[in-house]
Amino acid sequence: MATPLSDTPLSPLKTVAVVGLGTMGTGIAEVLVRAGRDVIGIDISEAAAAQAVATLEASTARAVRREHLSDAERTDALARFRTFTDLAAAADADLVIEVTPESYDIKQQVFRALDGIVRPEAILATGTNALSVTRLAADSARPERVLGLHFFNPAPAMKLVEVVSSVLTAPTAVTAVTDLAVELGKEPVAVGDRPGFVADGLLFGYLNQAAAMYEAKYASREDIDAAMKLGCGLPMGPLALLDLIGVDTARTVLEAMYSESRDRLHAPAPILKQLSEAGLTGRKSGRGFYSYEAPGSDAVVRDALTPLEGAVLAQGRTIRSVGVAGSGTMASGIAEVFAKAGYEVVLAARTEEKAQAAKARIGKSLARSVDKGRMTAEAAAQTLELITPTGSYDDFADVDLALEAVAEDLEVKQQLFGTFDKVCKPGAILATTTSSLPVVACARATSRPQDVIGMHFFNPAPAMKLVEVVRTVLTADDVHATVREVCAKIRKHPVDCGDRAGFIVNALLFPYLNNAIKMVQEHYASLDDIDAAMKLGGGYPMGPFELLDVVGLDVSLAIEKVLHREFRDPGLAPAPLLEHLVAAGCLGRKTGRGFREYARR
Repeated sequence: MATPLSDTPLSPLKTVAVVGLGTMGTGIAEVLVRAGRDVIGIDISEAAAAQAVATLEASTARAVRREHLSDAERTDALARFRTFTDLAAAADADLVIEVTPESYDIKQQVFRALDGIVRPEAILATGTNALSVTRLAADSARPERVLGLHFFNPAPAMKLVEVVSSVLTAPTAVTAVTDLAVELGKEPVAVGDRPGFVADGLLFGYLNQAAAMYEAKYASREDIDAAMKLGCGLPMGPLALLDLIGVDTARTVLEAMYSESRDRLHAPAPILKQLSEAGLTGRKSGRGFYSYEAPGSDAVVRDALTPLEGAVLAQGRTIRSVGVAGSGTMASGIAEVFAKAGYEVVLAARTEEKAQAAKARIGKSLARSVDKGRMTAEAAAQTLELITPTGSYDDFADVDLALEAVAEDLEVKQQLFGTFDKVCKPGAILATTTSSLPVVACARATSRPQDVIGMHFFNPAPAMKLVEVVRTVLTADDVHATVREVCAKIRKHPVDCGDRAGFIVNALLFPYLNNAIKMVQEHYASLDDIDAAMKLGGGYPMGPFELLDVVGLDVSLAIEKVLHREFRDPGLAPAPLLEHLVAAGCLGRKTGRGFREYARR
């Protein structure tokens, strides 16, 4: 009788078999051979095995050219990689990593065959990101040695590795592969067994919502992708990312997630099924949400849905002067943006003193730009001269565009729009920077709702390139056209969206943040592991809890409530943990404590 794995000291994981030599399997093999491991590459296709060797030769040659490897190190690495078409080659492996297609039938066949091939102490790892590790382990003769080892694509570049334990996994097996991941230069995160684990569990819900948003014709694919890149600092937009991952793969992951969670946010958007069944699976087929130069190419080509560059929407209105209402960070930032673009700006606040203080804040911001060499002292002085502070909205009488950036309170905004209606000249455009309130409710507070539009800037306004342009059912075509022209003149990227809660960015961002909170609430993973997973595995500039503490938990809760109220989806209900922290006054960085504690300044 074999000694139980949990009682046996594990041998060093020096020889690793990789079963499945597609893109991911080949990438994992490269990581291993470059770290000094002997790798047995196995694939039933001789062509796939040959392609893996060619890929490894090409990638290590690039590494030599970039001086990341010496010629001798490359030669040694290539010598450590041998390929086979028979699973029997895994007999001497200390660790087997299977990276076969996301199918229980295929993976179970592999694991059953390995039971009769590998040594009793060998560890079996699945690279799945969608299937149950527990289910795969339960079918194995030695379930205690089975776990998940989820690398991210491209494996040589991505630092994150999720180490997935089932209730059957021996702790010694977890320790061994975790140590290996560290030796490979990766950052391992320990997670439990549920579809998507941490990174994909959060990522695919967000991607699914983006697909549904596009399918509903709420916004164009280009605007959805631009909004998430420019508004959140993401390396890729969600629809382009779905094409990269594979629309069929995304659908498989979401089906697995939905089968367990029954959360409507995970129910695959119908368009994913339609594209998959039509063979439009993304880059690999040459067409998905976008069209590509050829199958496997990353070069997007024009198709019937590509917007015409320079198309004139309508004849716009002339904008020479702008009124900005408010005295906070957003108002002063927007005033600075318009003044830098050469517009005359009237900056109005409730008192002359508040308006002067806002102008002084702009002066300090311009001085920082001068210190960093971004503008000359003369240009900064000229920009500041274009801003006229005032304590009276009567001074908006001659502006061509009046824009409010006051408190996110509908009653306050409606009162202000009533004032705009009285003081602004006929033909002036009236805009709100709201991020969560209905623009049409502001429009109805005036006698000219056709002149009202949303211009949602992002904080800090001088640095962030995105503006969500929100037209209501009443907004005139020339108003919409004018605002898009103005965005170009102030060097911002406009994206069009309709007047519904969250617009593009917040409607996609905050359910993702809420789901991260639920993971912590359910003790599935720690704050640090979730933040690390999304930064390392998803390329996010900040982890969800870092971002929540920066945005403010009270602001986040308010937006979650608006989304839940509008869409009435149970999956959008704010996580109780978020509500408890807000009730306790733990609002994030601004109070010194949110999900984490901060040193008070």
